Amino acid sequence: MKTRFILALALIALAGACATTSPAPPAVPQDDDRYLIHPATGYPGTVPPAVERRLDDAWNLYLARDYTEARRELAEIERRAPGSGPATLLGAAIELREGRPAVARNIVDRLLQQNPRYTAARVYEAEIAIANGDTRRAYEAYRSLSNDPAVPSAATRLAVVRQSLFDQLYSEARTAPDAEAVRLLREALEIAPADAGARILLAQKLVAASQWDEARASLDPLLNTSDVDRNDIQEVLAEIDFGRGRYEDAMARYERLARRSGDARHAQRLQEVKRRWQVANMPPRYRAARESVALTRAELAVLVYWHVESVRFARNLSSPPIAVDVADVSGRDELIRAIAVGLYEVDPVTRRVSPFRPVTAASLTRLAARLLTVRGAACARLPYEPNETLRAQRIVGACGVTDALATIGPEDPVTGEQAVAILEQVDRAIGH
Repeated sequence: MKTRFILALALIALAGACATTSPAPPAVPQDDDRYLIHPATGYPGTVPPAVERRLDDAWNLYLARDYTEARRELAEIERRAPGSGPATLLGAAIELREGRPAVARNIVDRLLQQNPRYTAARVYEAEIAIANGDTRRAYEAYRSLSNDPAVPSAATRLAVVRQSLFDQLYSEARTAPDAEAVRLLREALEIAPADAGARILLAQKLVAASQWDEARASLDPLLNTSDVDRNDIQEVLAEIDFGRGRYEDAMARYERLARRSGDARHAQRLQEVKRRWQVANMPPRYRAARESVALTRAELAVLVYWHVESVRFARNLSSPPIAVDVADVSGRDELIRAIAVGLYEVDPVTRRVSPFRPVTAASLTRLAARLLTVRGAACARLPYEPNETLRAQRIVGACGVTDALATIGPEDPVTGEQAVAILEQVDRAIGH
């Protein structure tokens, strides 16, 4: 009886011993831990079997997030095998998870300096970079690991990091100065070359910098796809045509855009392209007058002729009085037409019209009012006012024409562009 009792106690003790020494099932990696690999993976040194068993235990404790016990195992490994690379690396993972990514990075950097091809350390480097917000470093690290069979999750993680880095570059480019935006977008397209939005934004930035060939090259991959008819692509192509001086092609694109988009910007830009096309096809004296920063009376006569149809197509004009100072003037024919319609008067004593006299803001307002009057604009029929400048101001105001004196000093010179803006209003007020 006593023997059977002792045997029973022995069996119970044996069962208890077996229960306490059975290994716990491996923990399942959670969250970002699923991207970390066992710290011994790819380690170029030797890991003794006893250390390997303790390292496995520490790894499982880490995955179970029992960092206290994991540290105890790592301390025992350090006591038995000082300087063990995999144990040191696992310590970096614990530092990372406990919120000390800078400490973790220093540990991993030291390991990689000693063993640059240490696979697990390269993976940990990438994950620490992600935690630090260093997306670019994470991308480069995972890109170098993407074909490594020892890191099966690398391709999946790379795709996520690639998208994150692309989004970061694209977002920065949207608010950066044009030159910086071009650099950022080119870098983004190296990561995601098929992204249409980045290509179009790059082309827009290059257009803004007048880099027409580069802008066209950035769009080339989209021109044989269904995206080619997108309004934003057609708008960029129109601007490229415009920048290269192909005004008719630019007008054709903007006409289609204005019809189908209903966007007022396209209609306004179409008118601007038409004006530039007109300027490009004008004689050199017109371009010189329009680009003048201190307009002369002769240059104003050229602009009047080309912008006021009532002057250009005036009929039954009497022969103008002869002016002795127009023989060698650029724009002589337009100047004589200005005399014939009554815009300019020839001095009855000197017989001069003073073609090189500067046009000031005050004289431009008076000449605009005179044009409205002599060409029969109904809005110019106002009660008599003896003060010539005041009368001119009242006439241009009644006709909806900008008064140059409103923004320019009376004796200040006017530019060709300022005069053109006023003459186009005069033309509309006169009617055809």
